[in-house]
Amino acid sequence: MRMTTRAALLKAPREIELVEKELICGDNEVIIKNHLIGICGSDKSFYRGHLPPQTTEFRQEPKFPFWLGHESGGTVVGVGAKVSEYKVGDRVIAFAWCNNFADYFVAKEFQLQPVPEGLDMDLAALGEPIACAMYSGLNSGVQLGDVVVIMGAGFAGQIITQCAKKKGADKVVVADVLDGKLELARKLGADVTVNLKKEDLKKCVSDMTGGSGADVVVEAAGSESSFNTASEIVKHNGKFVFYSWVTQPVTLNISRWHDEGIEFINTCLVHHTWRERYVWTPPALRPVAQGMIEIKPLITNRFRLSEIKEAFDLADNDEAAIKIVLYP
Repeated sequence: MRMTTRAALLKAPREIELVEKELICGDNEVIIKNHLIGICGSDKSFYRGHLPPQTTEFRQEPKFPFWLGHESGGTVVGVGAKVSEYKVGDRVIAFAWCNNFADYFVAKEFQLQPVPEGLDMDLAALGEPIACAMYSGLNSGVQLGDVVVIMGAGFAGQIITQCAKKKGADKVVVADVLDGKLELARKLGADVTVNLKKEDLKKCVSDMTGGSGADVVVEAAGSESSFNTASEIVKHNGKFVFYSWVTQPVTLNISRWHDEGIEFINTCLVHHTWRERYVWTPPALRPVAQGMIEIKPLITNRFRLSEIKEAFDLADNDEAAIKIVLYP
């Protein structure tokens, strides 16, 4: 099967174009018609020219020109002769960099995930970032009565906040630099919010815990200062949860990491093997399908795919935007 699609090509920093691209469905590949595509924080970093180093999981060489996009989902319209997991008409979630800013994209079987029964397609198309955040929340080690701090009130931070509260945290503190995001966090269940430009988070946590520190700190902001602040406010033997993907070197003050026996939890769902992801994603998305976690308030801006330049300009310049999506 062959077809032509519009697809986003990042030619250089802040130079993104929709170009014609031919898709060929190989024997072990699937062609998907997109329902919706999301802009990830990593897409924004790439757009600004911050390409990451090559890693095992990053199968597309990170250099310009770069075929951008990974957050999407849709309906299978073509399958290769050796494909056994999917058939035409199946609804799927993308879990790979498949140049997903497009009307259609090609993927290997292992790069896809079946859409769980009952999950709205607007949410299913964002299944990868939702599942990643939910997996982090569910596996963060939060216990009944804990004081939990979420560093960053973006898409993932807002989901992890809700999850931590549902898991029985006594106090969930969300820290960010934007009042709008903090206001939304309070609406979605945060007990305390702290604007890092105006308030002292370390003092807030100390006062709340009698000086002992937070039981769990989730780093979902992805900055050097956020990692260092998290290291300061977690308690002795507390849990430091890694969520952010930091693509540039940072300087960290790690003296407490060893001396105070801090437990580090890597909750990066997509960087485990695809077999583990295939098993872990359905239970991560189940509370969303059940309506326990609110996602739609996090979708702040909607564009057509033809407006991709405007969408990325907004992502680049408006830090208040949480999840920007595009419809083919």
